[in-house]
Amino acid sequence: MSEHNTTDMPDKGRLQIQVTSEVTALPISDAVVRISYTGVPDSQLEELRTDSSGQTETIELETPPLEYSLNPAIESQPYSEYTLQIDAPGYEPVSIAGAELLPTVTAVQNLSLRPSDSGQSSEEVFVIPAHTLYGVYPPKIPEEEIKPVSETGEIVLSRVVVPEYIVVHDGSPRDTTARNYYVKYKDYIKNVASSEIYATWPEDTIRANVLAIMSFTLNRVYTEWYRNKGYDFTITSSTAFDHKWIPERNIYNTISVIVDELFADFLSRPNVRQPILTQYCDGRQVQCPNWMTQWGSKSLGDQGYSPIQILRYYYGDDLYINTAESISGIPSSWPGYNLVNGSTGNKVRQLQEQLNVIAGAYPAIPKLTADGIYGPATTASVKKFQSVFGLPATGITDYRTWYKISEIYVGVSRIAELT
Repeated sequence: MSEHNTTDMPDKGRLQIQVTSEVTALPISDAVVRISYTGVPDSQLEELRTDSSGQTETIELETPPLEYSLNPAIESQPYSEYTLQIDAPGYEPVSIAGAELLPTVTAVQNLSLRPSDSGQSSEEVFVIPAHTLYGVYPPKIPEEEIKPVSETGEIVLSRVVVPEYIVVHDGSPRDTTARNYYVKYKDYIKNVASSEIYATWPEDTIRANVLAIMSFTLNRVYTEWYRNKGYDFTITSSTAFDHKWIPERNIYNTISVIVDELFADFLSRPNVRQPILTQYCDGRQVQCPNWMTQWGSKSLGDQGYSPIQILRYYYGDDLYINTAESISGIPSSWPGYNLVNGSTGNKVRQLQEQLNVIAGAYPAIPKLTADGIYGPATTASVKKFQSVFGLPATGITDYRTWYKISEIYVGVSRIAELT
């Protein structure tokens, strides 16, 4: 085994598991996570337990060399695959085979466990298929990037709204056996980006790809593309029609923070109301003139191109980054400036009240006096929140932090109302 490690696995990636209840959305503490090499079931490497925030510590595991995910000429698999077995008292066990670890970045495995009704629990097993840049998937069937929306005379959305949830059909559109999943919009984008590009790529390459994925998705939402054809979902997980989305796959920290930063954005052309259906291909197995290629965007990122420069290189100079006018499911919008130590007012009080509700579910986050004054206690509470939810722990409430607090607050309080 040691020989295999030193020759094939010279680099290290990081892994953290986060476990919540499917019913209450609350963190599950004392869940046991056993980690082994996929395909070598008896090779248990680590056993971890979740804390009061439902999280394990972040551990290092072996991966192939970083170069494999950075160089399109290398055809070796650039990630290692691990099997995670998760058990928690009172919940049905889950096993994930093929969690993908890339070198130098943190893989985050989010899992919701279902409470077990009977003493006999059957393990649910998810097998994660190959990454789209490594496996073979059907290429995208070309479509017009701007959809005719006025011909029926029916009302189409007049403004771009970021949905709270979308319905993902896990198969091709006409496959009636495929399941529909109700997925938070941001989680959907993080999942697709983690499935379709490598998280080790330059940040601006990741941003360009995330913008293309979001704009394509928001075009499907805005034009109600599938619903107008009589289907009951927003988008599919088929690469021939849409993007690859994989149930229960892990995401990566480098992608997650970029989605949190850009989630209200999309791509526009002058005098076109709808988000642009930005199609792309990988650029190694498949070529696609006039569309972005993922490996090409990686090369431009290496050369220092900005996200909009990368996108314009492929889609033309009349492409712009736009921001949606409205975000669904948010109690109150971002104040427009960072809240910091010394800030005061209603937005601060609102933030403190939301953090207190979250702290009821996540006891590691200190409770506050909701006095509208952003002092050391609020800074400390925000810092802890950021560390639990994968944001840079600055103690400053920036755009990403404001919306992440909103999102977690809505999840926790919505469940509280139901129970």
